[in-house]
Amino acid sequence: MQQRAIDRMGRTVSVIGLGTWQLGGDWGEVSEADALAVLEASVEAGVTFFDTADVYGDGRSEQVIGRFLAAHPELDITVATKMGRREEQDPANFTLAKFRQWTDRSRRNLGVDTLDLVQLHCPPTSVFSSDAVYDALDTLVGDGAIANYGVSVETCDEALTAIARPGTASVQIILNAFRLKPLDRVLPAAEAAGVGIIARVPLASGLLSGKYTASTTFAANDHRNYNRHGEAFDVGETFSGVDYETGVAAAQEFAASVPDGLTPAQAALAWVAQQKGVSAVIPGARSVEQARANAAAGSAAPLGDDFERAVRAIYDSNFRAAIHERW
Repeated sequence: MQQRAIDRMGRTVSVIGLGTWQLGGDWGEVSEADALAVLEASVEAGVTFFDTADVYGDGRSEQVIGRFLAAHPELDITVATKMGRREEQDPANFTLAKFRQWTDRSRRNLGVDTLDLVQLHCPPTSVFSSDAVYDALDTLVGDGAIANYGVSVETCDEALTAIARPGTASVQIILNAFRLKPLDRVLPAAEAAGVGIIARVPLASGLLSGKYTASTTFAANDHRNYNRHGEAFDVGETFSGVDYETGVAAAQEFAASVPDGLTPAQAALAWVAQQKGVSAVIPGARSVEQARANAAAGSAAPLGDDFERAVRAIYDSNFRAAIHERW
């Protein structure tokens, strides 16, 4: 497993991390035993970076990770959490007092005195430009409640605004073979500034696995069902905001281009990981087998120019006109 340095954090993380939204139970039920097994398998495969949020299962994901870490004090794992989505998305809520409440809860859930990395969880756009917000985050660092802070964004413009702030350690952004816009400006700007890029939704909510058909159904409590049209949160978080049927067809094109020795999902993860400027890719996993297969993508050989051209062609013909300017 490759390790990548995040300069502004002064830490290295595995290029394939683990996203733990699923472990909160928001993609269908996952037992605690299964969740702990996924964490264990990921670490055994070389993963040293977990991404969670206070809203995943209303804290359940953080709590499971906390119990895992307590049982394995010898491990050097970087845990990134997020805050800000448990309350109304009003910029007035993004204050030092609220930040203290939110981070204190996450510290309890995770069982730590200092949070490794706290990310603003896709807040209203105006929050990214607020001096008071960054002052509050700097205060938390000074107090020792958090070691570093970053942002999770919906748009490239939000990412660029945050990167310009000297205290921003990382930017989490959707990046996958069906969402290429961050390659234009965000990744170069982050690399120049020493800001880590955490790539989320790398499989386009599973589309890039090539396993879905137009008739595939999802559980009632799975966001791929209830947020298909942005009913609960930004539609870009579900299937990367692409039309589902178009995505299914494009995923078959993608799968046909995958080099021998890799599954489509592994190729999709390796493609993101091999983009210049990416620090970590955070696929989710609901089983030990998924966790191991995802981690293996971190040691994949270079995919090559032919594959890169295929990815660009699929994007240009299926998605660019519909989504490139949106996010």
